Amino acid sequence: MTTTLIKNGTVVDPANKVHTRLNLMIYDGKIALCTREEPAADRVIDAQGKIVAPGFIDVHMHEGGRNEDQSLDTSMFLAELSMGVTTALGGNCGNNAFVSAAQYLDYVDRIGIPINLGLFVGHTDARQRAGGVNKYGPIDGETTRRMLHNLEEELAAGCIGVSFGIKYTPGTTFNELLEVGSLCKRMGKPISAHIREDAAGAVDAVREIAEIARLLGIQAQVSHIGSMAGYGQMEEALGLLDEYRMNGVNLGVDCYPYDAFSTEIGETTYDEGWLEHYHTTYESIELCDGPYKGRRCTEELFHKLRREAPGTITVCHVMIPQEVELALTHPSVMVVTDGFLHNGQGHPRAAGTFPRFLRQYFRSGKITLDEAIAKISSRPAERFRLAGKGRLNVGADADIVIFDPDTIAEASTYDNPVRPPIGIDAVLIGGETALWNGQVENGTLGRALRFR
Repeated sequence: MTTTLIKNGTVVDPANKVHTRLNLMIYDGKIALCTREEPAADRVIDAQGKIVAPGFIDVHMHEGGRNEDQSLDTSMFLAELSMGVTTALGGNCGNNAFVSAAQYLDYVDRIGIPINLGLFVGHTDARQRAGGVNKYGPIDGETTRRMLHNLEEELAAGCIGVSFGIKYTPGTTFNELLEVGSLCKRMGKPISAHIREDAAGAVDAVREIAEIARLLGIQAQVSHIGSMAGYGQMEEALGLLDEYRMNGVNLGVDCYPYDAFSTEIGETTYDEGWLEHYHTTYESIELCDGPYKGRRCTEELFHKLRREAPGTITVCHVMIPQEVELALTHPSVMVVTDGFLHNGQGHPRAAGTFPRFLRQYFRSGKITLDEAIAKISSRPAERFRLAGKGRLNVGADADIVIFDPDTIAEASTYDNPVRPPIGIDAVLIGGETALWNGQVENGTLGRALRFR
């Protein structure tokens, strides 16, 4: 096996509290040596003037579905790789892609994808497969038993935990959440949740998930708090989470650095009353795919698409920027994309989140570089027990991003959501070069992560 030396870079490794000039030797997919010397190697990467950091970790994204030819849509994975992500967790908000989570992981290992991928098993999908097709209503005892059986099989096959999309499945009762949470407790798995309500209902919805975690003594993650409480409720929501944590409840929270959320136009988000709920107009909705891509909604177009093309991706420009900043500068909040793409179309967060976060928060002086990298590497790895990830000590996986701290920035826009960022020199996965100077060198290095 060949050796690779990354030299002259500034290694920033918050997990080990390291911020210093060091050279890294890579062998057999692992960090083999950290040294100030310059040993001989088969390959040398000169990182002079650059930051050498653990590969970024996105613990809330949405894995790809199918293209029109039934092949796997890898656009989201390629977007992640372009901005320095080496590991991600999909299956969020209660939903998995076109096959079961376990089958998807098998598929990843057969073909290889651009990044490493673990999956939550979606509560909504398991519920539907059990016969709970009415998302607005509760399910009976027999359906619950079938759903729990579906979830247990997927968890046993290596899914990291169970995700909820309670706002998208409002018929889910508190007791149903408890039953699923009890299964996770028995199997030693966490839950994550797109909580029941946002805006005016966000604080009560945060409390609901916090109570599940408290009653059962399990790990819970409140997903993308910016799009849930970014309308004037952020300080109260974060304070409530802090209170629970200080009383021993295992709660995490994440956020993306944009002030517009994204979902399909047919989702419950846009059910009757949404205009009043967000204090907005139809024009706040930007259409992201299909024949109306780039247009703002009208009342007529809104109802037409809800009726005829409910899968149309939208971006809704309603969040308060200062609320998102309050979340992202909070010490407990990790950074995620919540990204999903349909054939390369969607929200620019899919390809812009991590460079944008570094530009807006580190380069502007709002937080330190070490704190910024911790939010996108070591803390996600620690919270979700991603062994070997999020650190660069000897024995760690050689998942590495090399970037220019003075120029790193997003380039994706609402018109072009997959435009690659600038300032990222290289991304290594398992010691092999996946991305070099913005170009994909190997898009099949990613492997499925299983948690048993």
